[in-house]
Amino acid sequence: MNAEKRDQLLDALIEGDLTEADFIKVEAELLVDAEARQAYYRRLGLTVLLEQTADNRLSTPDSQEREPGSLTGLRGRRGFWLGLCAAAVVMVAGTLGVFVVSDLATEHRATGDTAASSPGDSERAVVEVSAHEEQAAGFAVMAGQADAQWSDQGLLLNGDLIPQGELHLVSGLVQIELFSGVTVVIEGAARFEVLSPMEMAMTQGKVRVHVPEPAHGFRVRLRDGEVVDLGTDFAVSVMDEHSEVHVLDGAVEWHPHEQGMRLLKDGEAVRWSVDGEGRSMPSVADGFVGPARLQERLVSARKLQEAGWHRYAESWRRDPRLIAHYQMGAVEEPGRRLPNRALAGRERPASEGAVVAAGRSTDRWGRPNGALDFSPTGSRVRLFVPDEQQSLTLLCWVKINSLDRWYNSLFLTDGHEINEPHWQLMDDGRLFFSVKKQDVFDKQKGETDKHIYYSPAFWDSTLSGKWVMLATVYDTQARTVMHFLNGEVLSEEAIPEQYLVEQIRIGHASLGNWGLPTWDNPRFAVRNLNGIMDEFAMFNAPLDPDEIREIYQHGKP
Repeated sequence: MNAEKRDQLLDALIEGDLTEADFIKVEAELLVDAEARQAYYRRLGLTVLLEQTADNRLSTPDSQEREPGSLTGLRGRRGFWLGLCAAAVVMVAGTLGVFVVSDLATEHRATGDTAASSPGDSERAVVEVSAHEEQAAGFAVMAGQADAQWSDQGLLLNGDLIPQGELHLVSGLVQIELFSGVTVVIEGAARFEVLSPMEMAMTQGKVRVHVPEPAHGFRVRLRDGEVVDLGTDFAVSVMDEHSEVHVLDGAVEWHPHEQGMRLLKDGEAVRWSVDGEGRSMPSVADGFVGPARLQERLVSARKLQEAGWHRYAESWRRDPRLIAHYQMGAVEEPGRRLPNRALAGRERPASEGAVVAAGRSTDRWGRPNGALDFSPTGSRVRLFVPDEQQSLTLLCWVKINSLDRWYNSLFLTDGHEINEPHWQLMDDGRLFFSVKKQDVFDKQKGETDKHIYYSPAFWDSTLSGKWVMLATVYDTQARTVMHFLNGEVLSEEAIPEQYLVEQIRIGHASLGNWGLPTWDNPRFAVRNLNGIMDEFAMFNAPLDPDEIREIYQHGKP
């Protein structure tokens, strides 16, 4: 894009007269071209100064009413575009590791106000803006579970922060990693609490503890006393009649209540009764499950679950509603072709996928090369879906690193023509779905080319690196759009009559990205998914909530 054309588009942006297609071009320029960003700052600064001058003149006693065509009258219709542009600038800055924006752009983004304190502000190149850091609460994270059943606190998933307060593991095994580096394996039935990165309490059950060197001094509180690590692997069992402390490697201090400390070394153990009497005995490692044995059980359970999922998914091939099913580990070399498993009995199926730039990664079952990583710039899977569909169900398993793009693509058609769908994630954690309805519309009446169906914001950094199943159902008979997370309904919204599309057209499309550079311009907006996908399915009919929930239950790792 030459400078003259760029400046024309920037002026249209500031005036609020930019089309969606032209805005995408401007966004791409701002993403890759520092000179374009400086040009935007200068032109926006000039506009603000003109508005300020006009405001000062129109606010004098001689002027009781502003002219309809005054510069200040532009604020309302420009606010939307200015906000979009400022967000694009912030996104650019994020890739550099800091929030780099002009004072003026920051002011617009934060307040929407157009006043500038002085002409010098608009000429200031960049400043570093401190951002409010996201916070989380917890001392440990769930690292693994085998047949775990919990009481009261609800479901805890792998990767979740361990909640504060006492937890009741009814049955099964769990592995917890404390932020100090301590690893514990707890066997139910058990009641326990993580008190800090360096301390936990056990009131019932068994726990095996591995303490690395940076966490020496770790403590476990028991009903009858306290165990203090001296650099060791040890285990604890708490029963109604007594507590036991077993040293498996190294040494610990045993501090019984109201009695002197005892030093226990490798191979030693003590049983302490509720009446305060202790008995020495040899330690028994086999009585406690450690990380290695837990991992064996997890691998075995995962293989059974995976085999069950593949048997269930194979039945989809007989479902006439299924028009596309891509399992990302099935990439065929050479040529990086991804077969569509929804071929059986269909005259015109969706095409095979062509993998571009995406790298191999571990899938949700832990298999190497079973998924595709879309985080490299330009990554996508190209495909073609023929015919028109009356309704649509889109479903995928993804592990998202971060939502660091404004738009984070899941499945989108190449362009955005009439009757074409777009499915993606916004940077604020909402699912986005739309089907374009029209090219001609009256903006003055509040009309747009489509209606966007957003879910509530559900994704935040606590889901980073976790496998989730996303689904969206576009149902033209019920005239609703439903979003799902892990088999549960996130939202349901009625399709407005004026935006109902009864014949959806897809054609050329991409998984994990959107759009292609034009023949005369290699620049493009970065909208590829920063994450991993291991499965995608498309049905030409609306699946009901029970079917979505069943798919999740069969497919969860």
